[in-house]
Amino acid sequence: MTTRFSLRTTAFALSGALALSSCASPVAGGGDTPGTSGATTSVSLGVVPVIDVAPIYLGKEKGFFSKRGIDLRLETGQGGAAILPGVMSSQLTFGFSNMTSLLVARDKGLDVKVVANGTSSTGKSGGDFGAVVVRGDSPVQNAKDLAGRSVAVNTLKNIGDTTVRASVRKAGGDPAAVKFTELAFPDMPAALAKGNVDAAWVVEPFLTMAKNQGARVVAWNFVDTAPKLTVAAYFTSAKVRTEQPDLVRRFTEAAKESATYATAHPDEARQAITSYTKITKEQVAALTLPDWPAEVNRESVAVLADLAPQDGLVSGKPDLTALLP
Repeated sequence: MTTRFSLRTTAFALSGALALSSCASPVAGGGDTPGTSGATTSVSLGVVPVIDVAPIYLGKEKGFFSKRGIDLRLETGQGGAAILPGVMSSQLTFGFSNMTSLLVARDKGLDVKVVANGTSSTGKSGGDFGAVVVRGDSPVQNAKDLAGRSVAVNTLKNIGDTTVRASVRKAGGDPAAVKFTELAFPDMPAALAKGNVDAAWVVEPFLTMAKNQGARVVAWNFVDTAPKLTVAAYFTSAKVRTEQPDLVRRFTEAAKESATYATAHPDEARQAITSYTKITKEQVAALTLPDWPAEVNRESVAVLADLAPQDGLVSGKPDLTALLP
């Protein structure tokens, strides 16, 4: 069963999480014993209800977690920046977050660590799972024209605004002139159609929904940023890594097996998407799936680490060794 998890994505929430992490209750019950002993560890994972996390839902269904003694409970949040405080305050054992939010978290002093790759760009302009869209009648023709316009992103200071700025920069526009507005992915197609925002960065299934409503793509922001960009990953806190290292190992193994299986069985991955979104089987068949490699593309994350200080998201060059496995 999937439940709703909600935390606001502000600096106050992140700093509050840092304070709470030292005194919170245990994040996983049932001990840190492998599944072969017959014991089961209850694990909560914060995810975003987009197609990126299809392998986890599929892996849970296939028993990749349960065979390792993990009783996985999936809880949904608006974005990685909202899930971060939940992990740091021990409300969640693991979380799913875009890489930029994780870089920002470490810059704020939060000891987060990637434990498994999440999702990656296909690297194909015209065939990726995320893009910037505008209304069909919009005067915006390309990424350069986004300067001075309002662009919706699911959470501020995450991989959305970072990669949109990268597209604007690459097209010769002023990335600092883009005005970002925070909206949940499901609300973006309607907001765009009503003219409440000039453009929206959307990922599947909302990209296909927006295009079906007449929106058109003006930038493939992941592709513009880096080849085969690692977009998001699964992470945990120092508390979990220190107190339950075997649990982390088992979760990582299950997540990797899930990614490998989803890559080899895309039709089953599409079916899994219908279990946690409101799209139909017919609609999901038209979606562009992301790539789900088992390992993080470190070179692409290094690009994000270079962009973060340029965009004023972090105070200095991020330490990727501390963040990545």
